[in-house]
Amino acid sequence: MFGFKSKPAAETEPGNDRLISKLKLGLKRTHAILLTDVGDLLQGTRPVDQNFIDTLEEHLLMADLGVNVTQSVISALPARIKDKTDQVAAVKQALQDLLYEILAPVDKPLIISETGTRPFVILMAGVNGVGKTTSIGKLAHHFKQQGHSVMLAAGDTFRAAAVEQLQNWGNKNNVPVVAQQSGADSAAVIYDALQSARSRNVDILIADTAGRLHTQGNLMDELKKIRRVITKFDPAIEPECLLVLDAGTGQNALMQTRQFNDAIGVTGIILTKLDGTAKGGIIFALAKEAGIPVRFIGVGEKLDDLQPFNSRDFITALFNN
Repeated sequence: MFGFKSKPAAETEPGNDRLISKLKLGLKRTHAILLTDVGDLLQGTRPVDQNFIDTLEEHLLMADLGVNVTQSVISALPARIKDKTDQVAAVKQALQDLLYEILAPVDKPLIISETGTRPFVILMAGVNGVGKTTSIGKLAHHFKQQGHSVMLAAGDTFRAAAVEQLQNWGNKNNVPVVAQQSGADSAAVIYDALQSARSRNVDILIADTAGRLHTQGNLMDELKKIRRVITKFDPAIEPECLLVLDAGTGQNALMQTRQFNDAIGVTGIILTKLDGTAKGGIIFALAKEAGIPVRFIGVGEKLDDLQPFNSRDFITALFNN
């Protein structure tokens, strides 16, 4: 066991303490259901017996880690704490190690190459109500803070207020928005935006799409069409297909991921609304079963509350709340 440890102060990035503080606040509910009662079990130095293991398993499931993750953690735990004198410290350390090992492989930040094809295209997808359009506004802010030029494409032409909402985000971030009338062909809107972004040498084009249930075949076909249009515009463009998931949906997020991945080839996940749910453990199930990079997590309503995902910071915030 390599032993998970928080970063020493000397290794902490500028502003990282503030980000971890935000994470701690956002993960309070998940921490409470996952660790508070477990912590009560771990008072003293008594051995971890079967009753404790059963209770721990129950709390992992309640925090929405899912059956597969929970079973893998429970089965690995005895070997990690064997012969340890301080059972309290050993279990907590082992849990941190095991959960970190699950998250580390999907900890892959979205990095925009300075020399890549322009525009870099981010295609946003997800079911209704997950916070997709809001996430676009926050992404625009994030990339502008990094010095990139950004353009938005209003590809959600079905929801009446979608274009207006995206234009509001464009105004907030001082970035242009390409839009057409309500009911226009989404693929055509995004093609026009590609042409505009290319002509203006924009670094990043973020394309909104209509929210759709993963079970709606016709709308999923439309998403496939949009993906094809991007390739037709320029085969050299390899879009970042970001799936936005609401952490509060729990295990249903896994089904959404499978269906959207089949349609467009999801390259990254944004997990929103972690601050409003006790089901933040779904991130572990997504990491273990989908294996798709988690690019960003949402822990609040403010512009900078959409944070690039960092597995070590996530575990630090979860266990030290």
